[in-house]
Amino acid sequence: MIPIKTPDEIKIMAEGGQILARVMQKLEKQVKPGITTQELEQLSERLILESGGQCSFKGYDGFPACLCASINRVIVHAPPSDRKLREGDIISLDIGVFYKGFHTDMARTFSVGRISPLAKKLIKVTRQAFEMALKEIKPGQHFGDIEWATQNYVESQGFNVVRQLCGHGVGRELHEDPQILNYGKRGTGPELVEGMVFCIEPMVTVGHWKLKISPDGFGYETVDGSLTCHFEDMVAVTKNGHQILTKF
Repeated sequence: MIPIKTPDEIKIMAEGGQILARVMQKLEKQVKPGITTQELEQLSERLILESGGQCSFKGYDGFPACLCASINRVIVHAPPSDRKLREGDIISLDIGVFYKGFHTDMARTFSVGRISPLAKKLIKVTRQAFEMALKEIKPGQHFGDIEWATQNYVESQGFNVVRQLCGHGVGRELHEDPQILNYGKRGTGPELVEGMVFCIEPMVTVGHWKLKISPDGFGYETVDGSLTCHFEDMVAVTKNGHQILTKF
């Protein structure tokens, strides 16, 4: 069953979403050659705790950190390490905050210094895929409409969408119903109704969409070593459309 949030609950989630967005903005400013992902982790945890929230990810299914810091071919769930960022890398930062009884979740992919034209296009296409999906979010639409919009746009640009991972409902639990794929057919799946809150997260690859578990046991990376990109925001369905709860 897909949980429906009350207006007061959505207001709390929006407050948590703004905390999360501010944390992400501060992390973005630190993404540069020479910094380690462990340093980004330390900053993220400090900022979350100072805001009055808690880390949603730390301890979830054994994950050891607040921040997922996934570089280049790794698309999600990489734990921080002593690996220093290098000029030309792209890095996906995925983070969640637990605030007043509710989880929030978002992700962005950032460039590290100057990056290749291909990497620039990948980031642009992934962000635009989210925008295309967002147009489908309003009462009466179906989750298949969101999924189709994501897949259709990404594939029209020559890239592929990940099939092994997906977006999800969010609220009192970090992962709630429904699962929201990055591929699908129009008119399929449950109907969107006011009060639903979920994370839309296009995950895009330059090469093959198939993934494998990284050597660290947590991350997911492309089987062919191709570049990946991830963009995620938390969205509420409103009476006449939608509201992004993690908007910068």
